[in-house]
Amino acid sequence: MFVRKKPNRSGSVSVQVVDKSNGYRVVKTMGSARDPEDLRRLVELGKLFIARRSKQYSLFPADQRDSAAILDFVQTLQNASIRTVGPELIFGRLFDEIGFGAIPEQLFRDMVIARLVYPTSKLKTADYLYRYRGKTVSVQSIYRFLDRLHEQHSQQAQEVAYRHSRKILRRIQVVFYDMTSLYLEAEDEDDLRKIGFSKDGKFQNPQILLGLLVGQHGYPIGYDIFEGNTFEGKTLLPVLKGIQERYGFGKPVVVADAAMLRKDNLDELEGERYSFIVAARIRNESQAMQDEILRCCAGLRDGECIEIQHEKGRRLIVAYSDKRARKDAHNRQRGLDKLRKRVGSGRLNKEYLNNRGYNKFLKLTGEVVVAIDESKVQQAASWDGLKGYLTNTDLPPTDIIANYGQLWHVEKAFRISKTDLRIRPMYHRRRRRIEAHVLVAFVAYTIHKELERRLKIAKLPFSPQRAAELTQTMYELTFYLPNDPESRRTLLQMDDDQQRLYDLFV
Repeated sequence: MFVRKKPNRSGSVSVQVVDKSNGYRVVKTMGSARDPEDLRRLVELGKLFIARRSKQYSLFPADQRDSAAILDFVQTLQNASIRTVGPELIFGRLFDEIGFGAIPEQLFRDMVIARLVYPTSKLKTADYLYRYRGKTVSVQSIYRFLDRLHEQHSQQAQEVAYRHSRKILRRIQVVFYDMTSLYLEAEDEDDLRKIGFSKDGKFQNPQILLGLLVGQHGYPIGYDIFEGNTFEGKTLLPVLKGIQERYGFGKPVVVADAAMLRKDNLDELEGERYSFIVAARIRNESQAMQDEILRCCAGLRDGECIEIQHEKGRRLIVAYSDKRARKDAHNRQRGLDKLRKRVGSGRLNKEYLNNRGYNKFLKLTGEVVVAIDESKVQQAASWDGLKGYLTNTDLPPTDIIANYGQLWHVEKAFRISKTDLRIRPMYHRRRRRIEAHVLVAFVAYTIHKELERRLKIAKLPFSPQRAAELTQTMYELTFYLPNDPESRRTLLQMDDDQQRLYDLFV
């Protein structure tokens, strides 16, 4: 037998193994190619074929036999031989270590990992599972799973997340609460989806409200869902009491934004014997209190604060910051520049004659002459750099300011959920599917926070988002050796960042 190259009419060249021992017979066509390198590869494969048939490996130099064997092996590989395994190696490991593996639903695991790596619609999640994991999952099976997920596993999954945060924090002494709106791509309202004030600016869409409670550094404690037209100030106490009673931890100090709590809400919170720290709307205080604040704050330097006794035994802490003062002055000047331009144009109409925003600096004189009241501008400047905090605790002012300063973690949690995990928009119509969708995002956020913690401890120079990107190109090869029916697997070589991430979890 020998290898021959036969030109084709198409311009390519076929490489064939020919046997002349009993006539002239083509034993095997190794393939066709135009590229000289491909032709050499086919010729080597042909020689290897002949060597195997005649068991005459010794006729070839060792390096040629090795090259031909490798080429023959590579020729057997298919797309299905390579799978993306990074998400399972990293996020699957975290999923199990946190404790979510106790939930006996493989689809739950797949959906959470997909939400971390490939956050998108349920249709594209099914596509992701097929293309990158080799799993055939129909969209309808995903929907059917969501229908039972909330009822059967929600409490267990939330408790796993809480227990993990409790383990990291050791004690839950301070909690941070905030609420956001999540709009739905639907036109009809129902008992949950309501038109309401949208923080996403989607006022025409039905929405739900999500109240999130986190501990220090943003570790998740719990959440609840409310109708889309609920007043957010009425949500804190039900969420707080429900979670605190469910898990049995003591009553923590509650930190929330001023928009969360009106005076009656603070009274209710205090009536339940909760301590709180909230942002104070110092510009809305009585005139006497405003005068007292400005008098006490006169001459404050960067980082200094004062304390004033407030009503009902509460304390008002007012701090001054040079950075905040510069920001306040910049924002006011920008607004005034726009306002002066409108005044100078002479085209101001009734819609501008209100007391909102920077229009409060306008005044009317004579025959309705619109002008800027410079005295009001100076009065506003006296508040530059001041921020107030209202509390019923006996904590030192520095601790109060520091604790409130961590409120951004819950805002970051919403930002992660809305952008990285793409919890919105939602396309579901059934309440149980909406609740299940939020649960998947909550579990994904818990894993995201644990990854963030471990990256920080290991001092790896990339974010959880970057880590998720790295996992998408971690591949595993499934192959068979000659004359061996057992399949074998190996991870393909990773780049430096992937290897460091992988080493963190092995």
